[in-house]
Amino acid sequence: MRSFAKKSIGLLSTLLILTLMSCQSAAPESQNDSVEPETAVEVTETVSPSPIPPTAAVEIDAPPAPTAQPTDIPAVDPSPTEIPPTALPLNGQPAESFNLELIADGFFKPLGVEHAGDERLFVVQQTGLISIVDNGQVIETPFLDIVERVNSNANEQGLLGLAFHPAYLNNGRFFLNYSDGDGATVIAEFRVSDSDPNQANPSSERILLTIPQPYSNHNGGQIRFGPDGYLYIGMGDGGSQDDPQNNGQNFAALLGSMLRIDVDGGPPYGIPATNPFVNDDNVPGEIWAKGLRNPWRFAFDRQTGDLFISDVGQFVYEEINFQPAGSPGGENYGWKIYEGFNCYLGDCNTPNLTPPIAEYSHADGHCSVTGGYVYRGSEFPEMRGNYFMADYCSGAMWSLFPNEDGSWSQNQIGNAGFLVSSFGEDVNGELYVVSQNEGMIYRLTP
Repeated sequence: MRSFAKKSIGLLSTLLILTLMSCQSAAPESQNDSVEPETAVEVTETVSPSPIPPTAAVEIDAPPAPTAQPTDIPAVDPSPTEIPPTALPLNGQPAESFNLELIADGFFKPLGVEHAGDERLFVVQQTGLISIVDNGQVIETPFLDIVERVNSNANEQGLLGLAFHPAYLNNGRFFLNYSDGDGATVIAEFRVSDSDPNQANPSSERILLTIPQPYSNHNGGQIRFGPDGYLYIGMGDGGSQDDPQNNGQNFAALLGSMLRIDVDGGPPYGIPATNPFVNDDNVPGEIWAKGLRNPWRFAFDRQTGDLFISDVGQFVYEEINFQPAGSPGGENYGWKIYEGFNCYLGDCNTPNLTPPIAEYSHADGHCSVTGGYVYRGSEFPEMRGNYFMADYCSGAMWSLFPNEDGSWSQNQIGNAGFLVSSFGEDVNGELYVVSQNEGMIYRLTP
C-alpha cells in the first residue's frame, strides 16, 4: 500500500522544456519544436472565447476511398442498458482558480482515471496496466496486466481507454481501447474475476473491433458509455500531419470519427438503429460524427447529457467541440477544412460544418488540449457547471461556463505545473487531474 499526501499548487521554480515531436508520452503530439510551461499560479486573467462564426455553404469534392473497413454486421434495434439521469442542483459560478490535492502516486505513465459505479478509482497506465485506488490506498496487485498484448512503443500508442459497462456491478463487463502489435486500434471486452472483485480475468478478452492505423499517431483513445447506454469511441484521423488520407472528411472511413456501437447487440456488437448513417450504404453504420483530427479525451455532462469533445489541433489552434443532448448525430466538426474557428485546408465555404465552442492558440508554450469534465459533484457547489480542460505541454488550465445566451465564457484559471494527460471523474462527480510525468493523481478543488 502507498500512502498519500495533500498538495496545493505552488509556483514552479523552473521552466519545463518539452521537445514536442519526440516526447515520450501517449498524449497527442504538437507540431512545435519545443515549448516552455507557464509558471504555476492559482489565478490568471480571464480570457474571452472566440466567437463562433456562422456556417457558410458550398460543395466539396467526393472523398477518397476508405482506408479501414467496418465490421460487417447488421443494424439492430437498440436495447442498451440505460444510465439513469443524475438529479443535481443548478450551476455555480465561473471558476477563477483551482487547487490540487494529491490522492495517489507511484504510477508509470498514467493516462486516465475511471470508476466502476462504486468508490474505487481505476488508474489506466500506458504500458498495459490498470491499478485500483481503494479507500485511500493503492492496491499493490494490478487489476489487470496486459502489457504483453499492448504496443506502447510510439508516443501515442498503448493502453489508451477504459470504460465500465453501465451494469458492471452486476455483469462484471468492461471495455478497453489499446494498440496491438501492428499498431491497430483494438476495442475489446474483458470480465472481472469470479472470485475477486479487485482482479480482472485477462483470459476473458473478446475483441469487438480492430481498426488499422496507417501511422503511429492520432489514435484517439477515449471510450465511454453515453447516457443512452451505447459505447462511444473516439478515432483520430490516422496520423502523420494535415490528414494526408483525408479521413476527417471521408465518410467511408472509420478514422477521423466518433463511433457509437451497442455492446449488448451482435455478436460481436450491434449498430444502433438510430445512428445517423445506418441506412446509408456508403457510410459505415458505426459512425456517429465526423470531422475530427484526434479526439484524445471526451466526456458527457452527467446532469445534462451534453457531449464535450476535445480535439487536438495541428500547428496553431486547439478546440473543444460540443454536441447537445438529444442530438441525432451526424455532425461534421470540420477537420481538416478548419482548425478551430480558422480556415485551414480545403473549401472553407463547405456547408453544414459544426464549429467548436472554444479554442486556444499555441502561444505561451501550449501544444495539445486535454479535455476534462463538467463538475457535478456535491462537495464544491461553486464549481458546478464549469467544464475544465488543460494543455498537455504547458500545464495551463481553463474553465468553460455556459452563458444564458448559449455562448461560453472561457477563463484561464491557473497552471497545474505538470504534463496533464487526462482528467477523471468518480462515482460522486468529483474530478481528478492526471500528471503523466509525475505518475500522480490529484483531486481538483476550488
